Amino acid sequence: MRTAYSVETVRTAERALMARLPEGALMQRAAAGLAAACAGLLGRVSGSRVVLLVGSGDNGGDALYAGARLARRGAAVTAVLLAPERTHPAGLAALRRAGGRAVTADRGEEAIARARLVVDGIVGIGGKGGLRPDAARLAEAVARSGAAVVAVDLPSGVDADTGEVRGAALRADLTVTFGAYKPGLLVDPAREYAGVVRFVGIGIEPPPADAVLQALQHADVARLLPTPEAESDKYRRGVVGIAAGSARYPGAAVLAVSGALRGGAGAVRYVGPAGDAVLARFPETLVSDAGPAKAGRVQAWVTGPGAGDDAATVAEVLAADVPVLLDADGLRLADRDTVRGRTAPTLMTPHAGEAAALLGVRREEVEAARLAAVRELAARYRATVLLKGSTTLVAGPGGGPVRVNPTGTPWLATAGSGDVLSGLAGSLLAAGLDPLDAGSVAAYLHGLAGRLAAQGAPVGAHDVAARIPDAWRNVRG
Repeated sequence: MRTAYSVETVRTAERALMARLPEGALMQRAAAGLAAACAGLLGRVSGSRVVLLVGSGDNGGDALYAGARLARRGAAVTAVLLAPERTHPAGLAALRRAGGRAVTADRGEEAIARARLVVDGIVGIGGKGGLRPDAARLAEAVARSGAAVVAVDLPSGVDADTGEVRGAALRADLTVTFGAYKPGLLVDPAREYAGVVRFVGIGIEPPPADAVLQALQHADVARLLPTPEAESDKYRRGVVGIAAGSARYPGAAVLAVSGALRGGAGAVRYVGPAGDAVLARFPETLVSDAGPAKAGRVQAWVTGPGAGDDAATVAEVLAADVPVLLDADGLRLADRDTVRGRTAPTLMTPHAGEAAALLGVRREEVEAARLAAVRELAARYRATVLLKGSTTLVAGPGGGPVRVNPTGTPWLATAGSGDVLSGLAGSLLAAGLDPLDAGSVAAYLHGLAGRLAAQGAPVGAHDVAARIPDAWRNVRG
């Protein structure tokens, strides 16, 4: 599992390690990893023009020492000093000894225009808000230059703890991060600025219990996937109920059922007005017209996709003493106090627009601060919340690390894709996964199925559902 830590936790771990090492050893480790990454990006180091954007913090020192290593290999290295009087003195001396040179910020644009590689060492992980005017001007020059950009630990101008970008920021092709992942490298909008993220271990070991963000990997998902045993039958494997669809939106029911049938539960019960459409596509579905309370035993319910204004069905599902997944119209129709008062778990799966409506803010505010939004929703509703989007996040009601999904593709932004995800996650709930794991695993499989289905071309939601078994097999290896 990939874990990310707050700035405070990372700095505490760094201080503990520096107390045991010779002075400057930690920076030299970081610089060695940074220089190797830059050399790999350049291919041919000798003769390449490299510009270092150097701020006053340790990131600037890392950049200077890495620049010295590149200069010794024949690169023409120029350091642009944004705060000359506070530049790391030993790093600057090392660069000059290696044949590099330094200029002030007013000459930075001229150097950047000729650069093949720019190293962003302006602001470290403690930076807040956007870049200051001089740095923002240089960031614009970098964008115009077409040079490859490597960020030191984190792109300057993004918030390490939240992933927010509140002003001008520098976009990197590659970010070399040291010792521990920072949340801003994994959560949009900051993640978009980071490019490819390369981790360099420098010996710090933050306590696993202090992680604020987790990203499941194949092995984690494989351990969580439900597996039938020799004596399993369809009921022991779990039955998921789908209360979805309407006369206007029968397709939502069909797509939710399609995801549920591939999610590990032993059977799917469908309740709603789209029974004929569901049976025509999936004859194995157990269809009832008696309403959720009389449909038969289920281990979890999914309600909301395509429900229109059917608040009565949503309320009936919420009254059940089993885990419930709320999506789409169900999010709008559900009474917040009812959700908060449930004794069985609830998993809510809004996209940014639905989350904004529930929080009473603009959609742009949710998209700009996704981590804060998912935490706030989980706390308000005392529910696990899966916030869909460019980076899907899953937060539990009791705090703790937020899960960030590392799979997916922009091609998943298509009508009905969320209905498939809801059915899939509901099936995992019925199979016995807790809401945090069910949401995380469903998002992982759904994103992977989207990649397999798309392969760089448009897909429909039904294509994504059809590739879930392939994603499952891919994870299991």
